[in-house]
Amino acid sequence: MSPEVAKIFAIAIVMAFGTIVPALSIGWIGSKGADAIGRNPEAAPKVQTAMILAIAFAEAIAIYALVMALILKFVE
Repeated sequence: MSPEVAKIFAIAIVMAFGTIVPALSIGWIGSKGADAIGRNPEAAPKVQTAMILAIAFAEAIAIYALVMALILKFVE
């Protein structure tokens, strides 16, 4: 396997795990937030604030993975 092919595989692995895991965590956070709001509607503003913050952190991980993939792609 040539170094260029290994580099492309590394980029694919970084982007695969860097998007699948945050996507699953965002879905899990949204599901648990909806469950919490369904159980206690009076706490909806507090739950939504915490949920949105957690989703933002999970999305940041996907952005970090994209940055790492771009670094792997364009740096020799």
